[in-house]
Amino acid sequence: MKLKPMADNVLLKAYEAQETTVSGIILATTNKEKPAIYEVVSVGPGTKDVTMTVSVGDRVVVGKFVGTDVTIDKQEYKFVKQDDILAAVTD
Repeated sequence: MKLKPMADNVLLKAYEAQETTVSGIILATTNKEKPAIYEVVSVGPGTKDVTMTVSVGDRVVVGKFVGTDVTIDKQEYKFVKQDDILAAVTD
C-alpha cells in the first residue's frame, strides 16, 4: 500500500541510526525514546500559499508531539505539516 500526502503534508519514517559503543558493540533499540529525526518518504504537492521545500530522502527534525502516527504493513509512519518540520539534517 502506498500513501500520497495531500496539500502541504509530509510523510515521514523514523530514521534509525545504529548506536555503537567505542568497542563496536551495537546497542539494542528497545526501551528507547522515539527519535526526533525522520526520513522523508513522500511529499504532498503543496498549496497556493505553501511551496514545498523538503524532498523525498531528506532527513528532518520534528517536535516530539507533532503529527499523526500511522502503522501500515507493520511499519510506523508519521504525517506532519511542512510547518512542523524544525530543521533539515545535513552531514
